Amino acid sequence: MDSVSRQSSENSVGMMFDRIAPAYDKLNHILSFGMDFYWRGRLAGLIYNKNSSRLLDIATGTGDLLITLLRRNPAIIEASGLDISENMLAICRKKVTESHLNERVNLICADINSHGLPDNMFDIVTMGFGMRNIPDASKTLREMLRALKPGGSAYILEFSLPSNRLIRFFYLLYLRYYVPFIGRIISGDKDAYKYLNTSIEKFYNIEDFSYLMQEAGFENIVTFPLTLGIVCIYKGSKIIK
Repeated sequence: MDSVSRQSSENSVGMMFDRIAPAYDKLNHILSFGMDFYWRGRLAGLIYNKNSSRLLDIATGTGDLLITLLRRNPAIIEASGLDISENMLAICRKKVTESHLNERVNLICADINSHGLPDNMFDIVTMGFGMRNIPDASKTLREMLRALKPGGSAYILEFSLPSNRLIRFFYLLYLRYYVPFIGRIISGDKDAYKYLNTSIEKFYNIEDFSYLMQEAGFENIVTFPLTLGIVCIYKGSKIIK
């Protein structure tokens, strides 16, 4: 994909999330049957930093993962949240204020691939359900690695397709028919939740995405498939050399 096509794709995704921002949280909870709380909690539970840490959360959206991480990990003294949708970040700002976390949070409307964050700045980099929306996953992984301090780790929470054929069959029915139908009713957007199911189906399988992380320079890659394999947490580290 050339730079013009990539920019156009990023802009269209940003506009889509601007449109559905008011219904986004409600739909997340309904479409996941409340499992999204559990998935974010599992990711937060994998972070064991005892020393003061800096966090970068990419595609932070309305802030549910960012806020969960801060609540569960008091050692995170400073967190930056990046997202390309200003409407999503407006909701995030309100939730951060209501959670009394303003002093620990800096929100930026930007794309990780064009923001130019300093090298070796963060102890932890996270992304929840955003990687499949990015046109160039390899570039984004390299940017995540660059932003990490040596010894730091990245945690990526993303949808996947179950390896079991029977489970995958019923899950695809759910994605292709139930998700767009409910999404259209609640959000009023007939296209956004068609995009959701196609983006999941087209995304890398667990093995291929792990290899992509390795190709980007991450080491000690570990995967944590959850809920029959419909989501997976990927952890990769930046080795001290």
